[in-house]
Amino acid sequence: MPAAALSSDAVLETVLGAYRMRVEIMADVHYCGTWIDEEPSTRFGQFHLVTEGRCWVDGDAMEAPVALDAGDLIVFPGGIRHQLQSSANPREEDAIRAPDTWMLCGELEFITGSHNPIFQALPTWFVIRAAESSAGFRELADMLAIASRDRGWGRRLIQNKLADSLFTMAICEYVRRAAQPQGLLAALADARLSRVLAEVHRQPGQEWTLATMAQLAGMSRTAFAELFTATVGTPPIQYLAHWRATEARRLLRNRRFSVARVAEMLGYSSEAAFRRFFKRLEGVGPGKVRNGQDAG
Repeated sequence: MPAAALSSDAVLETVLGAYRMRVEIMADVHYCGTWIDEEPSTRFGQFHLVTEGRCWVDGDAMEAPVALDAGDLIVFPGGIRHQLQSSANPREEDAIRAPDTWMLCGELEFITGSHNPIFQALPTWFVIRAAESSAGFRELADMLAIASRDRGWGRRLIQNKLADSLFTMAICEYVRRAAQPQGLLAALADARLSRVLAEVHRQPGQEWTLATMAQLAGMSRTAFAELFTATVGTPPIQYLAHWRATEARRLLRNRRFSVARVAEMLGYSSEAAFRRFFKRLEGVGPGKVRNGQDAG
């Protein structure tokens, strides 16, 4: 393994950094007494951060209601239907004694590229508990709660920037504790696949083949291809192509590099070949990305 190779943590950082996200606080809510708040399915991801009190969350994808205490964050990456409620069974008579609850609710969306391996590797929902999280996560959640109570100038902008950072930290916290990671996250836990992913992310423009990847993993081509596809959910050469397209988007927004130079950096022998590749994967030409005329 080359000395300059990325670590698994660095691979995760490169993927997170490559995809633009929209993370917004949509509501700062206060519940009291016995209550149920139905949250319909949406095309955006959703999250809820309990800032004071306690609540329960239930939904189609959950085997049983989950309790959240102050500082806990629940994330639904795919925006599935769920409900927030005052107790495990809010219709019970004693639920009226539940303490008041304050909560920040928001939306999240990955808006860059056509293939996001992090998003695909996340479960339908996950919880980051304040009691089990890092000091940095707890401090950031506290800052977000404080910002939500500040009625000064720029409050909404500050909230959303903090929420963006909190969601990024939430993914890192989830990866650190996931008992059964999936997709890219599972691959990063496998020394053989992680070694290949690190080099592919470090040098996407290298002349990669199935044979060179398998050699780096110390496996036969057939065994490597089967393991990679079964773990990541995408064949290795297809993963490489999508990563090159993602890197191309990032590089194209840097006016210092011509389209021809971007093509060269990503291993394409001609600008025309690169343009065909990019249009096939992303659905738009490199010029539209450079000029900000695409939706990604």
